[in-house]
Amino acid sequence: MVVKESAVRVVRAARAEDGACRHLLVWRAGPGWRMVSSGVLGGGLGERCWVLNAQVRPGYARMDPAEHLAELAAGQGLVGPGVGLMTAAEVDDCTWAEDGGVTALVTAGIGVALWAADPAAEPAGYRPGTINILAVVPAAVADAGLVNLLATATEAKVQALLDAGYDCSGTPSDAVCVAVRTASPDDPGAPADPFGGPRSLWGARLARAVYRAVREGAESDRERRAEGPPVAHPVTVPGCRVPDVCEARTGVAARVVTG
Repeated sequence: MVVKESAVRVVRAARAEDGACRHLLVWRAGPGWRMVSSGVLGGGLGERCWVLNAQVRPGYARMDPAEHLAELAAGQGLVGPGVGLMTAAEVDDCTWAEDGGVTALVTAGIGVALWAADPAAEPAGYRPGTINILAVVPAAVADAGLVNLLATATEAKVQALLDAGYDCSGTPSDAVCVAVRTASPDDPGAPADPFGGPRSLWGARLARAVYRAVREGAESDRERRAEGPPVAHPVTVPGCRVPDVCEARTGVAARVVTG
């Protein structure tokens, strides 16, 4: 097993909203990336240059989440097309893992656990949560392969939840974003990899990274909920900003590289 630093730099920022300080994670990817995402802002498939994962209050009820995320992105100085995700989970407790150059960053809140195909599921009460996944692949992958990578990330998420002891496929509001290069950094003229399934080169690495990050996040979320709800502070303070959350969690998050 080899341990190394993350190649993806994600900043934690903050803003005052709804009477409390709310944190958000920002990856300024820059040009040269294609992404597929289920995010309400910038979802779908295309070139994107940033990803924002914003924590909102429990019981969030705004009916314009895309506009809200666009406002938050502008507040962070993000320009151009990007992806915006939301969660009521604590983004401070993000987990990450690497495998063969692939990075997975996860915020996990499992307040309402359910099976996707259970039409009779009626959760009792509201408990904040969402599992948001950002997976970054440092290689060019064709559109079909990119969509397959998204499916692979979802399959790895479910496997991790089951192995963490949860009887569910996720929460009602889970979201995912997978980023790949527009061209190979080492060989710009090389054809894009057509595959993204769990037995392809990049799919296998992505699956292992997502699995580790989701499993750790799910297990940590269980421990946090046993301790009760966190105490929110009303205004932002200098410690709210972290220049690199992966580096800050060194020694805490899974940073495994194989292959």
